[in-house]
Amino acid sequence: MNMFTTQDVHETNRMIEENKLDIRTITMGISLRDCGHPDIQVFCKNIYDKVTRTAEKLVKTGEDIETEYGIPIINKRISVTPIAIAAESCRSNSYVAVAQALDAAAREVGVNFIGGFSALVEKGYTNGDRILINSIPEALDVTERVCSSVNLGSTKAGINMDCVREMGEIIKLTAERTKDRDALGCAKLVVFANVPEDNPFMAGAFHGVGEPETTIHVGVSGPGVVKRALEDVRGRDFSTVAETIKRTAFKITRVGQLVAQEAARRLGHPFGIIDLSLAPTPAVGDSVAHILEEMGLESCGAPGTTAALALLNDAVKKGGLMASSHVGGLSGAFIPVSEDAGMIAAVECGSLTLEKLEAMTCVCSVGLDMIAVPGDTSAATISAIIADEAAIGMINNKTTAVRIIPVPGKAVGDTVEFGGLLGYSPILSVSKFKSDSFIARGGRIPAPIRSLTN
Repeated sequence: MNMFTTQDVHETNRMIEENKLDIRTITMGISLRDCGHPDIQVFCKNIYDKVTRTAEKLVKTGEDIETEYGIPIINKRISVTPIAIAAESCRSNSYVAVAQALDAAAREVGVNFIGGFSALVEKGYTNGDRILINSIPEALDVTERVCSSVNLGSTKAGINMDCVREMGEIIKLTAERTKDRDALGCAKLVVFANVPEDNPFMAGAFHGVGEPETTIHVGVSGPGVVKRALEDVRGRDFSTVAETIKRTAFKITRVGQLVAQEAARRLGHPFGIIDLSLAPTPAVGDSVAHILEEMGLESCGAPGTTAALALLNDAVKKGGLMASSHVGGLSGAFIPVSEDAGMIAAVECGSLTLEKLEAMTCVCSVGLDMIAVPGDTSAATISAIIADEAAIGMINNKTTAVRIIPVPGKAVGDTVEFGGLLGYSPILSVSKFKSDSFIARGGRIPAPIRSLTN
């Protein structure tokens, strides 16, 4: 049975050519659990050899599918087993060499990012977790393609407030080490609660311990397609809006399913999941904020924005679920400020603030993403922002995350340019009131009552 009718093909072509539909990423997950060795140099050689051998044809395969099917495939990426786990048998007090080996492997196979310089510490640290977290600032300074993530909270475990405090300090150190690049290292570091193990999007991707030896995940995007569909139902009620988004998400996901299955077949690795996340770019016509404004908001951040985003996120999930047998990752709507032309404009005109963004994270796919703040923002304040986001995730049983960038030398009124898909951002203001004593308490915030589901 054919996946597409002739009409579907024509409609898909229109979505690609006019509305910027694309496959945002094909991400190959690779287990490194068989690479362990007490000698870190041997371990580094093992992971370099395995990654370059396993992903040797990833980029070419993606390019071939793009050419044959006419579907843009923007990124080809790799995720690996969290290095805090894979490297724990190494007799070393630093994992920077591991990050450099990952970077070299990514460069060799031609992918733009490799994720998995990660630790999972929602209930506490192992020795490997501590080594990895302490290695993050230098690792992100000396590499170009490595992405790092730390999961420090979950609905089942609560929030590791010792790690919350530490990650504020790590983010500040990373910003300082990469200040010559406007703190670019922080753009490759994300702090999670309830992190998914099959996320294909960077900077938070890693290959979870429950995943198979290898897998192929695909992240699909298409904010412009959704906005165009909503233009046809202007003035109609919200039931019509939700149904229109659902039907559009279904069509977008079918494109992703086609690419994912074809990539898995050609590469000889199992198909994992489709992540249908409306991931914006700085390009005109590729904005989540503009979808919300199409629903009737004067500017993203106006009263009603959270309700509009809730409707969008839910409808995207419902449409995607009907289109693929395996939907996973984050699947919903992203709201990264620097990567969304509409959100940049909303910050510049004053309608969108850090506090409103936090409210929006209660109903979107992730959290505070690509937020540039003044360089003199304290580590404790950053930690408190992380704590707030982790609490939203923990209580609501959803993924939340923080990718915040304190840019040295920048203040409110300045802008920072990251380039490429990372875009640019005005510096957002942060509350002048301090949270130092709160963050200094440490310990663990207990899991909520809803965690007791057995």
